[in-house]
Amino acid sequence: MARGPIRPHPTPGGATDPRAVARPSPARARAVMPWAAGALLLACAAVTGCAAGEPERPREKPSRSAGARPSAAASKAADPRLLPGMPPPLDPRDLYAADRPGRLSPVVKRFPSRVYVPNTLSNTVSVIDPKTYKVVRTLPVGNQPQHVVPSWDLKTLWVNNDLGNSLTPIDPATGRVGRPVDVHDPYNLYFTPDGKYAVVMASADRALVFRDAHTMRVVKSVPVSCYGVNHADFSPDGRYFIVSCEFSGELLKVDTARMKVVGQQRLPFAGAMPQDVKISPDGRTWYVADMMADGVWVLNGDAFTRPRLMPTGDGTHGLYVSRDSRHMYITNRGEGTISVLSFATGKLVDRWRLPGGGSPDMGGVSADGKVLWLSGRYHSEVYAIDTRDGRLRARIPVGGGPHGLAVYPQPGRYSLGHTGVFR
Repeated sequence: MARGPIRPHPTPGGATDPRAVARPSPARARAVMPWAAGALLLACAAVTGCAAGEPERPREKPSRSAGARPSAAASKAADPRLLPGMPPPLDPRDLYAADRPGRLSPVVKRFPSRVYVPNTLSNTVSVIDPKTYKVVRTLPVGNQPQHVVPSWDLKTLWVNNDLGNSLTPIDPATGRVGRPVDVHDPYNLYFTPDGKYAVVMASADRALVFRDAHTMRVVKSVPVSCYGVNHADFSPDGRYFIVSCEFSGELLKVDTARMKVVGQQRLPFAGAMPQDVKISPDGRTWYVADMMADGVWVLNGDAFTRPRLMPTGDGTHGLYVSRDSRHMYITNRGEGTISVLSFATGKLVDRWRLPGGGSPDMGGVSADGKVLWLSGRYHSEVYAIDTRDGRLRARIPVGGGPHGLAVYPQPGRYSLGHTGVFR
């Protein structure tokens, strides 16, 4: 859930949800400060992956990842149905075919394996060594960091300082923190499949803000009529994406190229609070976690018709695909469990319970697929869970209010954002 983990949030209808968290109203949010293009380029040159691999060495021109960018020949033969410039799927039957165990891009192959945990109440990022299950560094960042987001070109980790109105870059090769970039209300961050734009989920500002993926310069701000835009995922062809609006219980369908909302619907559940969004490997089905409906909405994204609810557990929140594309791990934050869904049958096949309880929230799967890493939002801890049987391998103390942790590096050719959605 978007807001800091303790205080209740009054929803637009006036009710207070004890599991939601307070967030300043748009009126309290600071106005976006104008910034000169020259200052942007200087800031970009000082950060990791904004243009290059080393944060303190300026480059004349930002570049994309050579491992993800299609060749000229491939571009000429590109499927016209795809978003122009988007790398074609490795396997049309499996969107996650590039995410197989150990299939690391040359860009990230030499990066040390780490788990980056944003602590919303401590204004820090805890860095965990997954081999020892120990915190090896604690990085000070901006006010209320919500998610750690891999950039499209895989070179940078962006810390979303929601109330600090900034993005803090981390070089995953060295662990070095770069100069923060001014970005207003960055609750969450995604990247269009062609690598051209970053999409800021400006929840308090009620906008989807398209920015240059390298400089973070605003290209277009798209106002929305719903409340609490927070999570998203993209269609197989990259032509559209589905967005959840947690505070008004709505879903948006957005045309990627036109940067325009083309569909909007309210979920058929009183008090719905949609969270994470994930598409199935075959690209036919969308899943939307709902922490108040205590389940997952199953949606046809193309038709954008009324979805059906699949009950999973109290406080359903995060969605993660296994390395073999066979299962999805569903976190039930309110009851300390993880439900396991089979993509083949569309049914739940297991439920793992954290011994002694917990509040599993956001996270990701290890590069080898053997461990599911999740933040414990209300318990100031991180869980390492064995994906073979759901056994808890480790419970690691971190800062206050841990939220959208990123396991990095992970397999994949490019990142669509959030805590690591790779294709």
